[in-house]
Amino acid sequence: MFPTVAVTSSSQPGERTAEFEGFYALQRVPAMRFAFLMCGDQALAEEIAAEALAKVFKSWQRQAIGNPEAYLRRAIVNEVKSRGRRRFLERREQQRHTVRPVSPDSAERSADHHILTRALLRLPVHQRAPIVLRYFEDLSEADTAIVLGKSIGTVKSSVTRGLARLRDVFGEE
Repeated sequence: MFPTVAVTSSSQPGERTAEFEGFYALQRVPAMRFAFLMCGDQALAEEIAAEALAKVFKSWQRQAIGNPEAYLRRAIVNEVKSRGRRRFLERREQQRHTVRPVSPDSAERSADHHILTRALLRLPVHQRAPIVLRYFEDLSEADTAIVLGKSIGTVKSSVTRGLARLRDVFGEE
């Protein structure tokens, strides 16, 4: 389950800002990791995480958040969707032709990571998001459903279909 962050209704604006700073310090890196797994581009992931955190901050100031961690993840998913599929396809194609230096020690791990990231990017967002939340963010089906605003059954079927598609993608490669 999500750890809770108390946002009290009696908090003054300055106190809410201080509370958010603590939340930001804890969630910035996980938010960027999640955004990266959703979009496959580090620079874009940083932009997406920053946008999502800014949206969370606005709601935080209005005290309109019940579960800030879930709200942040949902904001990231929404931001990924709003960026549009075309932009991701263009960047993905550009990455395929980019050669990155890799140390000999991490070559195999890096190759596996690259293959997995490419395979994830071939999934539609509605399948990619629950897989990343379940297996990379280690959320339960119930927490994933909360983040995505979907039923647990929808999460289960999206994960099942997404994993089947990943098997097909790995078979193609």
